[in-house]
Amino acid sequence: MAEPVIVAENLTKVYKMGDVEVHALRGLSVKIYRGEVAAIMGPSGSGKSTLMNILGCLDHPSAGSYQLDGEQVAHLRDDQLSAIRNRKVGFIFQSFNLLSRQTALSNVELPLRYSGKTENRRQRARQALIDVGLEDRITHRPYELSGGQQQRVAIARALVNDPAIIMADEPTGNLDSKVGQEIMDLLLKLNKDKGTTLIIVTHDPKVAAQAGRIIRIRDGVVESEGL
Repeated sequence: MAEPVIVAENLTKVYKMGDVEVHALRGLSVKIYRGEVAAIMGPSGSGKSTLMNILGCLDHPSAGSYQLDGEQVAHLRDDQLSAIRNRKVGFIFQSFNLLSRQTALSNVELPLRYSGKTENRRQRARQALIDVGLEDRITHRPYELSGGQQQRVAIARALVNDPAIIMADEPTGNLDSKVGQEIMDLLLKLNKDKGTTLIIVTHDPKVAAQAGRIIRIRDGVVESEGL
C-alpha cells in the first residue's frame, strides 16, 4: 500500500457573510495516496472548490488538521503556505491561466522563478514542454496555440517543479470531447510514467470514471468513495 501524500482530518471551513455563517466544510476527512489518480465530484455548493483550495494550500481551514507530503500545513501563515504551495502543488485550471504575452517556455518557467530555482531553469522548462508533446511550440505565445495546446502548456507548467501532487480543476471543461480525452490521456500517462499524484475536480462522469477512485462530496463532507 502506498503512503498517503494527503491526510486531511475533520476539516471545517466557515465563511462569515455579515451576520451569516456559511459552513462550506463540516468535518471532512480524506486521504490521497502517493501516485494515485483521484477524482472529486459533487453538486454545486457541496464544498468541492473549498476543499480544493485547502488541499492546494490556497486557503486555511477554520479547524481540523491537514498534512501534505509529511508536513502539517493547516495553520501556517500565508507566506509559509505560499512557499509550500510553490514546492509541492502543481495547478491545472479550466481556463489555462497563461500569460498572454509570454511564450510557452516563459510560462512554464514561472514556477521555477517564483521558487528561486535558477539552475538549469530553461532546460527544465524546455524538457517539460517536450514531455507534453510541444517541442515544436516552445516559442509560441498562447494566442498562437489551440485550446488543447494551451492546456498542455499549463500541464507542463504544473509539472516543472516536480510537485508532490497535481490538482486539476475541470481540466477538460473548455475543450471539445476529442481534445479533452487527449488531455486526459496525457495526464494519465504522466501519472503512469512519473508516478505523479493526480487530483481531478470534475463534473464530468466520463472524466471521473478514468480515475482510480472517485470521492463524492455533499454538504461539506465525504458522501462516498469508490468507483
